[in-house]
Order: sequence, then C-alpha cells, then structure tokens
Amino acid sequence: MGYGVLLLEAGKLKVLEVDAVRFPAEDDHTLKLRAIFHQVLAIIEKHRPDELAIEAQFFGKNVQSMLKLGRAQGVAIAAALYRDIPVVEYAPKRVKQSITGNGNATKEQVAAMLSAILRTEELPKSTDATDALAVAVCHALAKGSNSAGTKRSTSRGTSDWGSFVRNNPERVKN
Repeated sequence: MGYGVLLLEAGKLKVLEVDAVRFPAEDDHTLKLRAIFHQVLAIIEKHRPDELAIEAQFFGKNVQSMLKLGRAQGVAIAAALYRDIPVVEYAPKRVKQSITGNGNATKEQVAAMLSAILRTEELPKSTDATDALAVAVCHALAKGSNSAGTKRSTSRGTSDWGSFVRNNPERVKN
C-alpha cells in the first residue's frame, strides 16, 4: 500500500512523506486490513491532512485480487472517515491524464512527470508509493490549487501536459 502526503504552501506543493507499507505474503488478510487501518490512522495523526484522495478500484481479471484490494481501500477510507476527513476517489486513467496528459501513460512516464511537477529527482523506487503520490498531485490539480504551476483546463477540468509546458517553460528540461 502506497501513500503520499503533500503540503500546499505559498502556491507550491511540498512532499511531506511518501512511502509504501509492505506486508509479509503469509500474513492473514484480516491482520493486513487491521494494519492498514492503524497505519492510515498514524499518518493522519502525524500530518493532520484536510482530505484523503485515493485511487478508485479498477476492474481486473483476477476477482480475488480485486476483492482484496477493495477491502484494503475500504479500510483506508474507513480510517479517514473515522477521523472526519473527507475522501475523494480518482480513476487510474484520470490520475495518469492529469499528471502526464495521457490516460494510458506508463508508471515510468508518471514518475518522470511527478519529478518535474514536484521539482525533485528523488522519488521512491516503489511504484506503489509513486502511484499514491500521483493521486495526491492529481487531487491538488483537480482542486484548482494551481499548486504545481499549471492552469486548469476549462474543457476537461484537469491539467494536461500541453498546458503544463505552456505555463512552465522554465521547468521543462530539453
């Protein structure tokens, strides 16, 4: 399970924490759910976020995996609601579209754009962590915070790569 915590400060996004929680494969699924609940509560207590953005469940071929993922997402959502934190879900394609301008972007493309948006080259190696960070950045962009220096597109309600380049020529490497 990946997570990313952002702070909006003076119109800029600052990464406070990004990581992934790992569980031994042999652990009982219900114990993993309890651990997820406690981990999300610990993150909430540490950072006091205003909102929780989460990737919406997607349809896959393995029904058992989808059920387990759905339970894990539900537990994370329950932890946020337990602390009266509003929850917003984003479809995976919407996250990729808002970060890269391409709803079918690869994880590597998303990570590269996150580096540019957040002005950092030090992203976690874990794709779970960078995926979670992408959801957080997508949420910031969707809220129209202009936090990453991009303007919201009036036609789609999200930022895209083209508007990012137009609005931030100094941040794009040749």
